[in-house]
Amino acid sequence: MTKTAPPRFISPEDLYHFQVLSSPQISPDGKHVVYRLQRVDKKTEKKYANLWVVPTSGGEPIQFTRGDHADGAPKWSPDGKSIAFLSNRGEAEKPAQIYIIPFTGGEAYKLSNIDGEINSFDWSPDGKKLYCSVRKLDAEELERQKDEQKKKLGVVARHYERIFYKLDGYGYLPKERTHIWVVDVRTGKAKQLTDHAVFDESAPAISPDGTLLAFISNHAKDPDLSPDTDDLFVMPASGGDARKIDAPLGPKHRPVFSPDGKWIAYLGVDGAGEWWRNTGLWVVPLEGGAARNLLAGKDISVGADCIADLNAIDTSAPVWATDGKSIYFQAAWHGSSLLKRVDVASGEVANIVGEGGAVGAFSLDKAQAKVAYFFGQMHDPGQVHLSEIGSKSTRHLTHVNRSIFEAVTLSKVEEVWFKGPDGNDLQGWIMFPPDFDPKKKYPSIMEIHGGPQTQYGKFFMHEFYYLAAKGYVVYFCNPRGGTGYGEAHTKSIWGQWGTTDYADLMAFADLMEKKPYIDKKRMGVTGGSYGGYMTVWIVGHTNRFKAAVTQRCVSNFVSFWGSTDLNWIWEQPLQAGMPFQDLSKYWERSPIAYIGNCKTPMKVLHSEQDHRCPIEQGEQVFVALKRQGIDTEFVRFPDSPHGLSRVGRTDRRIARLKHIGDWMDKYLK
Repeated sequence: MTKTAPPRFISPEDLYHFQVLSSPQISPDGKHVVYRLQRVDKKTEKKYANLWVVPTSGGEPIQFTRGDHADGAPKWSPDGKSIAFLSNRGEAEKPAQIYIIPFTGGEAYKLSNIDGEINSFDWSPDGKKLYCSVRKLDAEELERQKDEQKKKLGVVARHYERIFYKLDGYGYLPKERTHIWVVDVRTGKAKQLTDHAVFDESAPAISPDGTLLAFISNHAKDPDLSPDTDDLFVMPASGGDARKIDAPLGPKHRPVFSPDGKWIAYLGVDGAGEWWRNTGLWVVPLEGGAARNLLAGKDISVGADCIADLNAIDTSAPVWATDGKSIYFQAAWHGSSLLKRVDVASGEVANIVGEGGAVGAFSLDKAQAKVAYFFGQMHDPGQVHLSEIGSKSTRHLTHVNRSIFEAVTLSKVEEVWFKGPDGNDLQGWIMFPPDFDPKKKYPSIMEIHGGPQTQYGKFFMHEFYYLAAKGYVVYFCNPRGGTGYGEAHTKSIWGQWGTTDYADLMAFADLMEKKPYIDKKRMGVTGGSYGGYMTVWIVGHTNRFKAAVTQRCVSNFVSFWGSTDLNWIWEQPLQAGMPFQDLSKYWERSPIAYIGNCKTPMKVLHSEQDHRCPIEQGEQVFVALKRQGIDTEFVRFPDSPHGLSRVGRTDRRIARLKHIGDWMDKYLK
């Protein structure tokens, strides 16, 4: 009789085996869904992705494209006979180009040959053209690519005049701006439709009759100094003069024409520089008239905010019902990311799917009888799901990573609601070791999310499962300052980080230390980005935690101003002027100001190519702790961005997890 191996617990090395699913798109006839699946080559540490297709009637998915390259962003042609996608096949060091592959069979062929980065694209209604947003390569870069010696020597100098000149996860920005292009599907000939030395044009949307093109652009004198003054423009689809559509001041995203072509829906915020405001779903008449937020008074924010460390979920453009009477959209709410529908006339909102998890990219078939969508849950990083519109029927079309979950025993998770210090309602979760014994007392780790304008929720966190598998009770919540609980919840820390958010986190720690299974003498805390900020803030304000790990932190707003990729814009959440105008406000909100009170051993983790929270922020914390004789270690990750924990090289992600676990073990076990 064959013995079955006992179930094991999840490990850091599982990151090599997890496959990451994204970008599901249903075919016009509703019979198939195409999606992207990414894998890791352990030997080379490279990540590759191909397209897969699964029938909506059920059955096993089939791999649709092959090879060691990065295929992604699939889009069905209007007639469903072919799929366009982006790929770097054959030219890994160059920007991805548009490829077309016939759905009935045949090789993928390269359509575009643009010397630039294609950021987004979509088909024209007749399937004869593809409209794209493109940022051309700088002339210096093109020259360098053509000359092997110059290519070998690399960049001599970077010369900038604009204030935003770098971006985390990208690096230093080119001088070229993003503009709208059109590509002929038959010939592959590309034509640039917009051009300007200072203005970007993005998010192209085609009218149903194919004659008009809508896009977003900021025409402020210096858009970098007025980043929220986006406007909505419309121009002939063949090119020509654009006219501005009158709409309220504020950031705007993802415009979409109504089925009759008379309206444009878009995602936007009313007002500039007020990050705490809900993102609304707006409609504006094409021929003049006031724009209207369909969600006004609902205290709902549009978006798919829900944190995970394997799959990121995407916010899709809103989708009009074919009769133009309602619009589908996503919203973050109480730890879930939901697919909702709003009635255009009445503003009545209905839930479609998503309770108990996170809805990512979604699409409807032409008849709008079916919706295919990415869906992640606390116990699953994400699958393709299918729902019948108007019914509660839901099917799992994929079972990616099934072999991993069949081999491991996952922790149990308990959802809790509790009262904050001001009588405010707070939502959190408690994750137990997979072999939990309620009669024992356990060390614990509080995890704090980044942002702060996002939410933890009902979505898979490999890091939490790993720490729980090491014998820790892991607990996490959504303190004030995040999204998913209304504007007042988000606005609470506006201009005052480290106040109500700190109080909420301590209320959760108070609740946890009273649990019979918690050893209150062995409590740890960690978090990244804004969570790293809060970790440093916490150890400067309380000694209740016996160990801490701060990751990619903000520690000193004085030096942070101007050095982060968002540079001056942090004046807005701080509600302050420039540091030399308002130094006391910057220092008051800086965790480094209180580091002299710290008694907690703390490890500092930071990426060397972190442009969002530059590594000098972590360096200051490390040096301050060393000078005070507090046990500390500094771990630097080369060639890694701010998002190392989610998108970094796999061996470095594994090393990061082990550094967190080892430090907690040192002081909590």
